[in-house]
Amino acid sequence: MTTPLYLSIIIPAYNEETRLLKTLERIERFVQTKDHAYEIIIVENGSTDQTLKIAQEFSASRPAFQALHLDDSGKGRAVRHGMLAASGQFRFMCDADLSMPIEELPRFLPPNFPDADIVIASREAPGAVRYNEPEHRHMGGRLINWAIRLLALPGLQDTQCGFKLFRGEVAEDLFACQLLDGWSFDIELLYIARKRGYKVEELPIPWYYSEESHGSPVKDALRMIWDIFKIRLNARRGAYAKKI
Repeated sequence: MTTPLYLSIIIPAYNEETRLLKTLERIERFVQTKDHAYEIIIVENGSTDQTLKIAQEFSASRPAFQALHLDDSGKGRAVRHGMLAASGQFRFMCDADLSMPIEELPRFLPPNFPDADIVIASREAPGAVRYNEPEHRHMGGRLINWAIRLLALPGLQDTQCGFKLFRGEVAEDLFACQLLDGWSFDIELLYIARKRGYKVEELPIPWYYSEESHGSPVKDALRMIWDIFKIRLNARRGAYAKKI
């Protein structure tokens, strides 16, 4: 059996032609300074711009990079596909906007959090700093998190930040059970993880607000509330039984 890589970085990419190249170049510079073996998996799905072409051209001459394509959109679908295609002992979900600098990644890895199964970036844990975020966006996010804590994940201050590290075997367990393909997949995964008894740690990070967004705050919030009830119903029906 082939020994797995140390680190997999999974980047979901939907209509990211304006910033993907710079992101990939920055990640490449970062990983080249590290001694451990790594892979970077870009998962483009449903884009209507040049995202796939950029990912493929960048990856063509770089063996550590892979560009994958899915026809259907949905961030949850893209991340699941990348996580299950990865082989790293640690698998890191990374937003293409790098709103958290990639240079923060070592803080998620051992020897930090030696007992954690999942380490999630938090914009709200003590020590976190937000840059340039409009107050109304911050307040909207806190309202959404209040509902998430009330209905699904008590105690977690930020479930929706797009930077999360999973132990490889934990990723394979959780993503094999994931049913939601959209924005609420983070809530579903962490809900299943809690039910499984996995240890989740929040890591305070510096986070830089980006004007570019693919979502609608109001619609996304309503969708998340509805999805939480779906998650709870799925759990009662036994839909999250172990697949491996």
